[in-house]
Amino acid sequence: MIAMSFILAFVAAVVTERIVEPRLGPWEPEEGSFGHQETLEVAPEADRRGSRFALIAFLVVTVVVALATLLPGAPLRDPESGAIIGNTPFMDSLLFIITMLFGVAGVAYGAGAGTMKGSGDVIAAITKTFSGLAGMVLMLLMIAQFIAYFNWTNMPAVLAGSLAEMLGRADIGPVPLLLGFIVVITLLDFIMPGALPKWAIFAPIFVPLFMRLGVAPQTLLAAYRVADSPVNALTPLMVYLPFIATVAQRYQKKAGIGTVVALMMPYSIAIFLVWTVLFIVWFVLGIPLGPGYPTSMP
Repeated sequence: MIAMSFILAFVAAVVTERIVEPRLGPWEPEEGSFGHQETLEVAPEADRRGSRFALIAFLVVTVVVALATLLPGAPLRDPESGAIIGNTPFMDSLLFIITMLFGVAGVAYGAGAGTMKGSGDVIAAITKTFSGLAGMVLMLLMIAQFIAYFNWTNMPAVLAGSLAEMLGRADIGPVPLLLGFIVVITLLDFIMPGALPKWAIFAPIFVPLFMRLGVAPQTLLAAYRVADSPVNALTPLMVYLPFIATVAQRYQKKAGIGTVVALMMPYSIAIFLVWTVLFIVWFVLGIPLGPGYPTSMP
């Protein structure tokens, strides 16, 4: 993972410079909402005062949340075990806490900079923000309905089980089997983007199989991570894709999910190929996949 952090950063930079940016061409401001939005001028002194107010508000909320979490018997701890992490009030309310931190800081900045004079300005700012998310909400609704019905049919689990059984019966060596494993996981990632559901299906089948071939479990997990990542930016079932499309529409009105997928395709292909090749080279050379672990090959 350390090696791939540097290599994939270089690959992504090359793809951006050589493929994606030339396809986009120059940006015309009038194509998106950024070209039409009003610019609110804030004096430097007002901006500094607003930033100071935002920082103070952020720290105050942070201290309040810390007191409600860290002290013994605090309300955000688990009432029985006193734990903070896990199925606790703190974890259940984490999304609200993050929203409150940034919301309070934003209102404090507006009050300090003089851009918000009262509750009406706050409500107007919130309304303006959410009005631009209407398209994303509609897309999320349609995608959520599709995912719900798709999971109700159990088709993902049946398909994953069938492919796992077929691959498990293949009488081939460890390297071709690892390549087949990577390809199958990559294909299934289009309909099952979540990492844990696929691993729960495949691990009981393939960990014993690969151990009989002399392949350590951590090696199989490394192959799974290689396959589970590259196409996340291409499947409409990934929850972040509608949001990315909504942001893209601020720069180009006609942008949609198809636009995002087309732009992400070079990244996914390049990352998949480079990552797979490096993993196989790593495996064939018998390089340890972690401190204290045995080498990949017996």
